[in-house]
Amino acid sequence: MNGRDNRGPASGPSADAAEVAKFEALAASWWDPRGPMAPLHAMNPARMGWIAERLGPLEGLRVLDVGCGAGLAAEWLARRGAVVTGLDAAGAALEAARAHAAAAGLRIDYRAGTPETLAERDFDAVLALEVIEHVPEAERPGFLAALARAAKPGGWVILSTLNRTVRAWLTAKLGAEYLLRWLPVGTHDPRLFLRPAELGALMRGAGLRVADAAGLSPSLRQGFRVTRDLGVNYLIAGRR
Repeated sequence: MNGRDNRGPASGPSADAAEVAKFEALAASWWDPRGPMAPLHAMNPARMGWIAERLGPLEGLRVLDVGCGAGLAAEWLARRGAVVTGLDAAGAALEAARAHAAAAGLRIDYRAGTPETLAERDFDAVLALEVIEHVPEAERPGFLAALARAAKPGGWVILSTLNRTVRAWLTAKLGAEYLLRWLPVGTHDPRLFLRPAELGALMRGAGLRVADAAGLSPSLRQGFRVTRDLGVNYLIAGRR
């Protein structure tokens, strides 16, 4: 345990108050697949499948899900036998996560905080999915260093985020927020998007070896699929 009340809201260097407030407001509708989190619901099977391929057998694997929200990734992992700790600075999202996991009979250790505040180490894998684009630019080196510290030697650190391209702006900002209204206006600040080379440099600066990357692209059928196109959404995996 990290010595703080794990059921209350928490903050840290990488938790921007305005960004946390955005996701506090979305907590009640997080598990609605047709609500404001619909893009994450659509993306989750593809991104988690790619992650699972890198992690190998999930049974008994200790995984830290940083910026877990209401638990989409955490529950996917827990249902497959992983021992999951979910960490978030948004207290309302954590309450939604705890309630949903309890209703599903899943045991997930949800905690309030940021990775800089976490005392535990030696996780087999540390995830930060759709998180770093909400971390202030000046705090990103410390955020990546905290993710790396939480992983055991040889462990994985995997992030997903948005590329800073015109296509990503058109898709995630103009399209998703203003035209299709999939997301509340103001969810993303495109100036905070990261190019893969930039995120890779931050990971290497934190002592991680970048091992793999992939794009997530909308499927013509439904949801998303893993591709080589990193121009909008992408995943990047490193080893400590």
